[in-house]
Amino acid sequence: MIDRRTAIAGLGCAAAAPALARPAAPDPVPAGHALNEPAQWVALWPGTPAGAPPVLPDEQIVERSADPARPDRIMQSIAAPRMAVFRPASPNGAAVLIAPGGGYRHVVIDKEGFEMGRWLAARGVTAFVLFYRLPHQGWAAGPGVALADAQRALRLIRRGHAAYGIDPERISVMGFSAGGHVAASLATRFAAAAYAPLDSADAASARPDGAALIYLVISMRAGLAHPGSRERLLGADPPPALELAHSPDANVPADAPPCFMLHAEDDDVVPVGNALAMREGLKARGIVVDTHLYAAGGHGFGISRAAGKPVAVWPEAWLAWARAMGLA
Repeated sequence: MIDRRTAIAGLGCAAAAPALARPAAPDPVPAGHALNEPAQWVALWPGTPAGAPPVLPDEQIVERSADPARPDRIMQSIAAPRMAVFRPASPNGAAVLIAPGGGYRHVVIDKEGFEMGRWLAARGVTAFVLFYRLPHQGWAAGPGVALADAQRALRLIRRGHAAYGIDPERISVMGFSAGGHVAASLATRFAAAAYAPLDSADAASARPDGAALIYLVISMRAGLAHPGSRERLLGADPPPALELAHSPDANVPADAPPCFMLHAEDDDVVPVGNALAMREGLKARGIVVDTHLYAAGGHGFGISRAAGKPVAVWPEAWLAWARAMGLA
């Protein structure tokens, strides 16, 4: 476990890192550090984000795997939201903002973040892994805090498109589990005023050009919602209006981006009904959606933990879809 000061330094951005001036300039990452894998780190906000609690969350990195060759790290608490950037040797102009899962309890680093970032970069896609704030940790924006980080991240990517070598109209979002809720919220509420504009980057659109929602948390309605995500996002007993406001399937706009969705029917953590509800919401608004359901696969498999299962083909299925849509 790494304490907050070491974690922030190792992740390449202190709270006051001036990452807004040149989004493509790499921030320093200590050589040999355990997280020295991305090419670059970018802070989302100048200084401490607005609406911070009196005492900032204590960032800690925890390794859950006993196999050094197969790391499974999580970040508990996010005080300085940022993006890890994976840049391909030959960028093809496409970009993906990745929102890892973690039930709004923590943010998964490896299996839903860095693994996917490397996989995308190897195929010419510039990848940005998002470390978003957690809504139950005292931020004034409450349940809107992760959406604010996602909007800001998408805008920074779009604003810096030339330096990154990407097409500003080929920027997708991909989310896993609770990160699927973050991604779906961005895909449906990109125009919502989740935060007060800070600079010229906030003039850019936060609308992703495509969305990939992987074993997604969607509904906040009791009975279908993932209980932990629901409570940490909305509290123990939220009113129906708040549940509805934070259920992306009930808030699909006519200009939502096309979506790719994937779920295993034996998922015992997040019911497959979440994917079906989102599909219904998209279809009702005439949004293109490609839905993949697998009989077996469970939850939280990412890429490496899907090996040997039929669900292991999902990254290539997404890539074929994204190429057909002009997004990869």
